[in-house]
Amino acid sequence: MFFSEDKKQAHIKREKEKARALRKSRWWHNRITKTSCHYCTKALEKSDVTMDHVLPVSRGGTSTKGNVVPSCKDCNNKKKNLTPVEWLEYLEGHLQKQ
Repeated sequence: MFFSEDKKQAHIKREKEKARALRKSRWWHNRITKTSCHYCTKALEKSDVTMDHVLPVSRGGTSTKGNVVPSCKDCNNKKKNLTPVEWLEYLEGHLQKQ
């Protein structure tokens, strides 16, 4: 999706509001009970779970059940605003350096 800067900021604001509401939902609370990070599969305590947008909001993603996953803070911070393909490329490059 390509937005003007004003439309992009409005989209981000709207989706952040939706994400806040989704975080309070029964669905999300059920989703993060006894869960693991979507990316590294590390077991997570409910208090350590962050909500990650698979397709980042800044890249046109939405705050919907199909686009959010539980993740650890470390993976969420490393992923930043990468798309799924970019994230896999990052991981592959990271593994090759080891």
